[in-house]
Amino acid sequence: MGLFEDMSRFLETRLEEFMRNNPHLELQVLEEQLREQEEDTLKLILELQRKEKQLQDSILSTAQEIQLWHDRVSKAKAANREDLVRAAQEREASLLREGNQFWGQMQGVKERIEKAKDLYRQIQVRRREVKAKSVEAETARAQTKTETSWDTGWNKNYNRSFNSGADPLDQEFRRWEADEELERLKRNMKR
Repeated sequence: MGLFEDMSRFLETRLEEFMRNNPHLELQVLEEQLREQEEDTLKLILELQRKEKQLQDSILSTAQEIQLWHDRVSKAKAANREDLVRAAQEREASLLREGNQFWGQMQGVKERIEKAKDLYRQIQVRRREVKAKSVEAETARAQTKTETSWDTGWNKNYNRSFNSGADPLDQEFRRWEADEELERLKRNMKR
């Protein structure tokens, strides 16, 4: 386990370092996480709604059985069958307790559905905020890239060394390589 934990820590450290060096990608990763949370929350809501429907069906079925046994209690009383009256009343009481349990469970599920819906709405709002920030960051990045491209136009000295850090082609390749490295790290983390 120690080797796995060391490797995991190393990958996490590399990923954090990579994200610090490429802040524009951090918003993309955050947006992806929020999208996944949104999907998971929607799945939870659908699951809870199915559970609520099952409980409603159980309540309805139990109510029908209670009515049946209530009628049987009345019938047994009318026939002076005390032995059957007592047994039928016990069955009716047992079904009432069962129905109350179903009702309580359904109320709990309804509360969970409402909380999940609130969470879903919060995630959607947060995702829109992150998307807006991401668009802003991308626009700023594109603006910087355009300004850099303009500065390296035909009016520059042709003897300029491309080994310097201001080389736009080198910067573009570094961004591209960084994006590929992030994708590779994300694939490795999912395994």
